[in-house]
Amino acid sequence: MNIKQTLRRHLQQLFFASLMYFAVLFASVSLLRNFDVPKFWQAVISIVPAVPVVFIILILMSMLKDSDELQQRVNLLAITFSAALTGLLTFSYGFLENIGLPKLPTIAILPMLFVLWGIGFGYFTARHE
Repeated sequence: MNIKQTLRRHLQQLFFASLMYFAVLFASVSLLRNFDVPKFWQAVISIVPAVPVVFIILILMSMLKDSDELQQRVNLLAITFSAALTGLLTFSYGFLENIGLPKLPTIAILPMLFVLWGIGFGYFTARHE
């Protein structure tokens, strides 16, 4: 299988896993809002949307493993940028919470990592062309 076919396969898997995430998230929120369920099941239903995210992460790791050396380097730089900036932003915001700013929801951290990874990927891809 060539690189374009591999990329297409990974993107299809990523698209499907993303659809599953949104479907499971919608179902989870709907169940919790519309039904009175015991605390144990509330916890289980609340956690279930994380399952498709595990698959998204595994697909992304597989994409990285199957990419060429330049793409791996670009992604390493993008991931490093994302992790460092997410750490700096959340760390700094923690100090601002001491002066009354609202708490940062922890659920925002993984999407922040992904968004900053995308920004870093675009930036470092452009620099390496």
